[in-house]
Amino acid sequence: MAAYLLRRLWQMVPTLLGVVTLVFVLFKFFGGDPAEILGGLNATPEQVEAIREQLGLNQPWWVQLGIFLKQIATFDWGRSWATQESVAHLFATRLPATLTVMGPILLIDTLLAVPIALGVAYVRGSLTDRALMVITTVALSISFLVYVIVGQYVFAFQLGWFPVQGWSDSTLTNLLRYAPLPVLLAVMVGVAPQTRLYRSFFLDELGQDYVRTARAKGLGERRVLFRHVLRNAMIPILTNVGLALPGIFVGSFLIEVFFSIPGLGREVLLAVNRSDYPVIQAVTVYLAMLTMLINLGTDLLYKAVDPRVVLK
Repeated sequence: MAAYLLRRLWQMVPTLLGVVTLVFVLFKFFGGDPAEILGGLNATPEQVEAIREQLGLNQPWWVQLGIFLKQIATFDWGRSWATQESVAHLFATRLPATLTVMGPILLIDTLLAVPIALGVAYVRGSLTDRALMVITTVALSISFLVYVIVGQYVFAFQLGWFPVQGWSDSTLTNLLRYAPLPVLLAVMVGVAPQTRLYRSFFLDELGQDYVRTARAKGLGERRVLFRHVLRNAMIPILTNVGLALPGIFVGSFLIEVFFSIPGLGREVLLAVNRSDYPVIQAVTVYLAMLTMLINLGTDLLYKAVDPRVVLK
């Protein structure tokens, strides 16, 4: 296990260097001039040059690359060009709001989709199965914007159950008052594709030889599903959850914008609109590192779920 961990961590180094190099090249040689964007349309050439000198954009590219690598190594991402706020402080203050909303969404999505999909697989081919597949198909066909508009109108304006927008400094208040509506709407959207996907995992396992053997030994269908099929289907389910985990730490742009949640997703959108390169670069590298670590953690969970898995 230790040798596997060391090997995987070492393999992350060239991958991360490739991501860092690609990010730097894209922003340096293919993006617009940040000095002109920050200066505005009425800025004189002298003012644009002064901004470029202040931001260090007039230095050779290899010097700028060295500064970028130093920032990554020291976890000091510098300051936002638009607000002059420390990027590290920006992450620390925006991330809790994002996790307050995105964490419950992923958790509830998974806890609802797995038992529903397992139940549908149990009654596969029945009227219940077909009706649920029709409902999930219709749910998938509706844009999330429709859910947001209708949800805010019905649950906030008409029924008055939730506030439309708002946020506070108290995590408990946010969880109980401001987060439920965006979480509810996101779960309504997300549980449909997850249910269809997990149902396909369970049905695929039901066609395996070990299921026929278990039935031949006299095991009931319910015991086959819960004791054998569920456990073997956990590997693709863990893979799907692992793919969704990085999104928890980045946030949903639509949710945070429409509900005025001061999270990292809304901050990234503002940074893109303002061409705030330090923030965008930091988020990109941070997301790449996070994705690699989550993939490693998911691979380790495979071994915990199925002891037959060999880590090489």
